[in-house]
Amino acid sequence: MRIRTEAVGIRGGRVRWFLLIAAVVLLSACHPGYYEAKDLRDDCQDGVSEACNAFGQKLLKGEYVLRDEAGAARSFTQACDANLGDSCARLGVLYQDGAGVERDSTQALALFQKACGANAMDGCARLGVRYLRGAGVPRDTTRAAVLFEQACTGDNLTGCAWLGTLHETGQGVAQDANRAAELFQRSCDGKVAIGCVGLGRLHSTGAGVARNDSIATELFERACEADEADGCFHLGTQYALGKGVEADYNQAARHYRHACDDRHAEACYALSGLYQTGQGVWRQPERAEAMARRACELGYTDACPRPKGS
Repeated sequence: MRIRTEAVGIRGGRVRWFLLIAAVVLLSACHPGYYEAKDLRDDCQDGVSEACNAFGQKLLKGEYVLRDEAGAARSFTQACDANLGDSCARLGVLYQDGAGVERDSTQALALFQKACGANAMDGCARLGVRYLRGAGVPRDTTRAAVLFEQACTGDNLTGCAWLGTLHETGQGVAQDANRAAELFQRSCDGKVAIGCVGLGRLHSTGAGVARNDSIATELFERACEADEADGCFHLGTQYALGKGVEADYNQAARHYRHACDDRHAEACYALSGLYQTGQGVWRQPERAEAMARRACELGYTDACPRPKGS
């Protein structure tokens, strides 16, 4: 009897779950956003490129339509073929991430170039990152600076954040901590996580702004919560050193791991050090070696084995 009662309970739970889903679908279908998405889809099918771009964004977000990255890629492709730069930039990101399409960094680069040529500022910013890192193009910090300046002037706050990084380090432009601080503040206020990381770095050193470890930690935390790996790495370091927060190796290890999982090479190396010493984690020399190898593979040369005799 108990088994039968449990079975009835399970069936009842499934029915309630089905009814809940049906209610959500019904309410969504009654919402004006549903009809807007439907109209955009229809206009896109009629060849309106702006509608394809807007519908693609809704498909990416699952906004009153089922989330469909492959469908978004098709919509962006149609709009990009009509020379709508914003769609080319968004399609480039999909190829870069392998979302809805097969990962293809060469195709992503070509799309960012086309987007920037069509005055899509996000395309210019992303192209600038390629030149800064030498990804698919020869490394050229001066060219990167020009592209970031173009994007920032066009109100792309990601471009402003990257331009701030160049002014902070003096790559491709004159080193200017005050200008970097201005650019980082502007982008961070606009919720661009890498801008918050940059501003945090300046507060940590007192370059261009007042030195304040507490503010730096708060900025790194804000960036980390937005899933910016560099923010998590710097936040981990704040906890490891007790800067702006009470020293806590458990928290340091947690944030380093988060960043390392997101392919942040230096975070992997920092985590390796904690595994080697047993601070915040169980001491595991084998795990430490594995983390150091990962850091090296991700491009952090300090983690790579040194040739014998060097």
